[in-house]
Amino acid sequence: MSPTRSRRRPAWVWAVFAAFLIVPIVELWVLIQVGQAIGVGWTLLLLVADSILGTWLIKREGAKAYAALREALQDGRMPHRELADGALIVLAGALMLSPGFVTDVFGVLLLLPFTRPLGRRVLTALVARRVTTVVAHKRPGPGDDSVVRGEVID
Repeated sequence: MSPTRSRRRPAWVWAVFAAFLIVPIVELWVLIQVGQAIGVGWTLLLLVADSILGTWLIKREGAKAYAALREALQDGRMPHRELADGALIVLAGALMLSPGFVTDVFGVLLLLPFTRPLGRRVLTALVARRVTTVVAHKRPGPGDDSVVRGEVID
């Protein structure tokens, strides 16, 4: 690392750290509140039913996304929308696998076809910003000449 380069962590690192700290606390609080309101047994039953519904939705939407990806590739189109949907479905699956109601709500929102476009826009903006940052910070290193020296042989 060069001496002029800052050692500050990017903002997303702090956001991820905060999420890993705050989300479990919020999940536990919500589980306790629901358990006090409807009882422990019903809360556990609701969590199991939520997991079953999430698994069914993931399977259904994943199959649709895979079919759309195959169709886009067969048509010779760039499957950017289909790949974004696939990534969102995988993220939704991870959220649905974690126990709790808060992450399940976000997972279901990423799974539903009418709410997924918002997630797709956020994902596209994040990826575009990251690509722009990487390209803007790329500096030519040793051997990155714009002129290629060589000999043409007939």
